[in-house]
Amino acid sequence: MPKIGGRAARAAERHWRGVVASEGLAAGTVFLLTPQERTADVAATTPHKERRRLKRAMEAARRDIARLIAKTPEPESAHILDIQLRILEDKTLIGPVHAAIAAGASAAQAWNATVAVDDAVDAPADAPYLTARDSDTRDVRDRVARLLLGRRPAVPPLGAILVAEDIGPTRFLEIDWSHGGGLALTGGSRSSHVAMLARAKGVPMLVGLAGGAGLVDGAPALLDAERGELVLDAPAAERAAFERRAIAFSERTGQVALYLPGPAVTAEGERVWVGINVAGPTDLDGLEPSHCDGVGLVRTEFLFQGAGRPPNERRQFEAYERIIQWAAGRPVTFRTLDGGGDKPIAGLSPENEPDPFLGWRGVRLSLRHPAVFRVQLRALLRAAALGPVRVMLPMVTSPDEVAAVRDLLDKVRRDLKTHRIGFGKVALGIMVEVPAAALAIEDFDADFYSIGSNDLIQYTLAVSRGARDLEALARPDHPAVLGLIERVVAHGLKTGCEVGLCGDMGGDPRYLDRLFDLGLRSLSVAPAALARVKAAIARIGRPQP
Repeated sequence: MPKIGGRAARAAERHWRGVVASEGLAAGTVFLLTPQERTADVAATTPHKERRRLKRAMEAARRDIARLIAKTPEPESAHILDIQLRILEDKTLIGPVHAAIAAGASAAQAWNATVAVDDAVDAPADAPYLTARDSDTRDVRDRVARLLLGRRPAVPPLGAILVAEDIGPTRFLEIDWSHGGGLALTGGSRSSHVAMLARAKGVPMLVGLAGGAGLVDGAPALLDAERGELVLDAPAAERAAFERRAIAFSERTGQVALYLPGPAVTAEGERVWVGINVAGPTDLDGLEPSHCDGVGLVRTEFLFQGAGRPPNERRQFEAYERIIQWAAGRPVTFRTLDGGGDKPIAGLSPENEPDPFLGWRGVRLSLRHPAVFRVQLRALLRAAALGPVRVMLPMVTSPDEVAAVRDLLDKVRRDLKTHRIGFGKVALGIMVEVPAAALAIEDFDADFYSIGSNDLIQYTLAVSRGARDLEALARPDHPAVLGLIERVVAHGLKTGCEVGLCGDMGGDPRYLDRLFDLGLRSLSVAPAALARVKAAIARIGRPQP
């Protein structure tokens, strides 16, 4: 965490480098957001009173998060906050806390010792909330801890440049960003929920800020989230140049928004299909269907996480129906359950996996539980009678997996027909996110392919998506990654099979020219990225000044 220093330290070190997580420029004063102490010498009363104290704190936390959901219009924000509500309702989280209280601990002691997240060094492997390096769980943990100890979070002044080691999603959303300001983290990650929220709200943000000693609370600062730099005490000439760049950035942002309503077309008039990625029906609230060509990825995990048991057919069908109706005749691609890895599914994911990212995840997990998988396929086939539906299989590594799913689909169709239940046709595609699938792409009997660039980069370059210190190695434009993408696209062009890309790489304008050169003409991106992606596509083929 940055340390408060004096004027001499400021003069000696005025520039700090970081990684851009959300583009933009902001000028303001530094506000050092130091982590609040979560522990305290709180004497335990009776277990009954301590359980009541914990219950009141958790109920207050739920109310706080519900208020944030009510006043937050962005779908990304509502989805992330909903995840936190589900964390608070998870019985596997609260059970050990009650056990510690029964053993004589106070509510605060039990909560902080049990919900330790990444602060725990020797946490048991069978307690996911103790071992997961998860910002959402940390955020919930810290909120309840503050409520138990009667502490309020510090309120930064309007337009401040917040500097911290890290910050949770609800803490970010509680801050008033309407008057400008920015965020610089010495930790953090470009793929974190806070980074997603910052991009959705247009808040400039840097992560991985190098060093930190010498940063001074209250010092005038310039946050340059284009060049990746935080500057303190800039001289007048530098401030004036920064202000001119900030005005130019604002104008460019306004121009980009003009591309949102129309189709994605290159400078030479070539049409590019651009859809959106969503995590559930709530992500569509406030979005205009005509701004996209369809839904290129629905992450159906939202139905399975935090529920305690797999969702029944009716619940799944109703959720799929809402999305299809919103799309109004545009194609919707539903990814079947992508459980495992960093998204364990209670009752389905095996416990104590030595490496969940290389274990039972994606289609492997679904095929391991055919009864649960059949329910999802039934709901999807029934929903397909309402509009164009495509079914996409995640984490495919073997052609046998695709064949097994086709057999299961045939059985489900026959069963629906026998019982005279209506259903529609679905195209069956695969995600290409494992190098093995890309290298043997011609062996897969799929109706379409969708490149999941996030996992493809992770597995090709052996760099975890959550490794903050290794982000520089996780290059989307690495020759090995581009070579695999090119191989898949070439196969699609040769066979007439559609190839798209639904990972973060497709929403980053820096890589669109290269993807276009490889022959890719179909993208699915976060809703917040639609305008900038269309604007970047419009520049493809335009002579450079």
